[in-house]
Amino acid sequence: MLRKINNPREIIDRKALTLDLAAMSQQGFSDKEKRGHLLSVLKKALDRGRNHIRRRLDGGHNTGSDTVAETRHLMDQLVRVLFDYANDHVWKRGVPTKVEKTSVIAVGGYGRGDLAPLSDIDLLFLLPYKRTPFTEQFIEFILYMLWDVGLEVGHSVRSINENISQAKQDMTIRTALLESRWVWGDPALADEFQKRFRQEVIEGTGMEFVKAKLEERDARHERFGDSRYVLEPNIKEDKGGLRDLHTLYWISKYLYNISDARVLADNGVIHRNAASKFEKAQEFLWTVRCHIHYLSAKPDNRLTFDLQPRIASAMGYTDHTGAKAVERFMKHYFLIAKDVGDLTRIFCAVLEENVKRKPVFNLGSRLRRKKLEGFVVDGGRLSVTDEATFETDPIKLISIFRTALEHGMDLHPNALELATRNARRVVQLRSDSEANRIFMDILAAPEGPEFALRLMNEAGIFGRFIPDFGRVVAQMQYDMYHVYTTDEHTIRAIGILHKIELGALQAELPVASEVVKKVQSRRALYVAVMLHDIAKGRGGDHSEIGSNIALSLCPRLGLTLEETETVSWLVLYHLLMSDTAFKRDLDDPTSIAGFCELVQSPERLKLLLVLTCADIRAVGPNVWNDWKATLLRELYLRADEHMTSGHKAGSLDHRVGIAREALRNRLGDWTESIRENFVTAGSPAYWVSFNSDEHESHARFIRAAEEADQKVAMDFNILAAGNVTEMLIYTQDHPGLFATIAGALAVSWVSIVDAKILTLSNGMALDTFYIQDNDGRAITADTKLNRIKSRLISALEGRLRFDRELAETHLPKRAQALEAPPRVIIDNTASKVCSVIEINGHDRPGFLSDVTKAITDLGLQISSAHISTYGERVVDVFYVKDIFGMKVEHNTKIKQIRVALGDAIGVAADDVAVRSAGRSVSTPAAAE
Repeated sequence: MLRKINNPREIIDRKALTLDLAAMSQQGFSDKEKRGHLLSVLKKALDRGRNHIRRRLDGGHNTGSDTVAETRHLMDQLVRVLFDYANDHVWKRGVPTKVEKTSVIAVGGYGRGDLAPLSDIDLLFLLPYKRTPFTEQFIEFILYMLWDVGLEVGHSVRSINENISQAKQDMTIRTALLESRWVWGDPALADEFQKRFRQEVIEGTGMEFVKAKLEERDARHERFGDSRYVLEPNIKEDKGGLRDLHTLYWISKYLYNISDARVLADNGVIHRNAASKFEKAQEFLWTVRCHIHYLSAKPDNRLTFDLQPRIASAMGYTDHTGAKAVERFMKHYFLIAKDVGDLTRIFCAVLEENVKRKPVFNLGSRLRRKKLEGFVVDGGRLSVTDEATFETDPIKLISIFRTALEHGMDLHPNALELATRNARRVVQLRSDSEANRIFMDILAAPEGPEFALRLMNEAGIFGRFIPDFGRVVAQMQYDMYHVYTTDEHTIRAIGILHKIELGALQAELPVASEVVKKVQSRRALYVAVMLHDIAKGRGGDHSEIGSNIALSLCPRLGLTLEETETVSWLVLYHLLMSDTAFKRDLDDPTSIAGFCELVQSPERLKLLLVLTCADIRAVGPNVWNDWKATLLRELYLRADEHMTSGHKAGSLDHRVGIAREALRNRLGDWTESIRENFVTAGSPAYWVSFNSDEHESHARFIRAAEEADQKVAMDFNILAAGNVTEMLIYTQDHPGLFATIAGALAVSWVSIVDAKILTLSNGMALDTFYIQDNDGRAITADTKLNRIKSRLISALEGRLRFDRELAETHLPKRAQALEAPPRVIIDNTASKVCSVIEINGHDRPGFLSDVTKAITDLGLQISSAHISTYGERVVDVFYVKDIFGMKVEHNTKIKQIRVALGDAIGVAADDVAVRSAGRSVSTPAAAE
């Protein structure tokens, strides 16, 4: 049933257009002039109509459903005007013969009557028989005019028989024709087609169609990530989007010949509350889609970060205490997407009850209905004995998920729908010890809790039973680093923890996969993963708030005092390991010692490693990489050695002596003088920062460069274990060397993830950079490496000016829309010999180059650098010394650093934090 249009002639006046064109055709204009006038009239009508429709939406007079209906009406009238003009003034043939009759049919979304502002229109020119020269010319005229007007038009020209034949063979064509709607031309022809289509194509094929559409939906979900909680959703194709509603529409149209949710409810097919959900979801999604089209000026469906705040404002969302307008809007979107999931389950249950063909859903073999722990098995899935089950025995709202988990069964859609309707009853179970025990059985289930927890979340039970979790349901994090909402991220992290336990991630997480077998606090680990982000969105430090939540919640869940303390500590420090691994120099003993001082025990170290890996892996599909795995593994091994072996490795001088002697033995083919020149050239930090293989490789690389008299020597080594490329540079050291290299790499679209800077006693720099491409992978192609080498040599020789190229490089709009508050932290406690400068800001081309240039201009020496990017936010950490090789501790110099770095990244000097002995300044989270 098409939506009624308010004041349709304000949008387009077909009668006035027809009279205008008829008057023009009576005058003595040439065909070319007539065509030009026709095109002008149609273009003006299209622009005027579109502008009027948009004004109605922007002014708050229309909803999204009004807008798509009015856009459909505008297109209908343009097609009708053009059809009549062609019939009356271009191809005058009187009454057409039967073979010349033509009917214009809208198909697809246009046929359904839902046409977004800039979507294309799909037309079927329906013929009674085969094409004739007249019909071909007639249709060609209409199509070319529509294209010239500027419309995207998909079309087909087929007879009734051809449509029937192709619909039987092709499910896509069948679906498009299912939505067919007569627009203009011969109505009797359209009626005949509709009648034959239902009789010859639809009848007897209902289950075939339903099976195909549900399989198509599942394939689409998998293709688009199989989650309705991605932070830049495709509101049409993603799970929980418009296409899922279309699937329900197609099935109801095919089975019942009903396309209106209210009529489905009136006929008892679905409940009225389900029909209301359908209409509200459709209304919201259509409104969002219309705004996307208007604001992006293209037929897009992606709700990108740059559009989200603008659409939130356009739809009337405002900032509230603790929540921005855009966050409230996106939370509403995710709740709507969840409602669409509820509708899908409800509809599947209805189909099973009404159609009685359960094998269609491929949900397990059909089993005899039998009892199982107070429930029944129906069609291989767990269900309830009657509709009052959850009312009379609310604890079954939780135990049904445990039973399904233990027996490896899915829940019947009827049972899940009843659970959703009765979810509020779990509130009374929060203090019930048996209910809490069952919940812990689910959370720590050896079978893996992810599927059950996700169903509990979908049904609204998880968030009601654990109210703090309910606060993060559908909560977005407005940045480009986090891919999922907080609740979805948490459930995925729990699922990844289970995979680590199973050994399914052994190849990429070998240490964590072994360590998890040795933990003594397995229940505490699962609860800690569940609670690590529980306080997001409350303001303040979510780790501290979450730690306090753990102290009150864990006893309720039945955890011991020791387990509670462990969970609270893990939540408080769940970012410690990633912060240390990614932002600190692991070759600096102070980094390891400070880390171990906080961790205190090998058991906590094991738990923290596993939690950290699960947390980061659950952030998004492209966040985890081998380089991060390498850094975390290195930190774990060094911390474990520090805790268990103390200082068995000996003093620094002793370790340096062993490394030097090992290299002397490896360079036995060199003369003693040449060998000693190299062995004495490196600082103590060099000898403990690299292993013997690297020492030998460096020595032979340097000697080859000197013998070849190379001013700039470079070498690349692919480190497969870390998925990074090691780039070694040997050249004359000078102020600004790091900044020059950083700039040259930036214009080469290369990311620096780590760097070790060394100046030898002969004044030469031996710098090691660990680089990746923009997708977080090692750079392996020789052509790419040669381009990098060429640009770096040009830059170091002063032949490449990259400042202009960087200035002309812009961030994508979606990245520009996000905030990343700039901040500089100067820390004199993190290292015994260096000052540590941590710089946070919005990532942009040349950021690293600007920062390192400012550090150079301050007369500081960079000893090592650690570069991390979290979506739009960059965190760069530099270990620096002054010109005397000492820490920077003089207040005047610190003030200069604050001003210079503040200018480089756009932050006021007063906002630069200084950390000295006994003081602590929090840092941005690495795996928030």
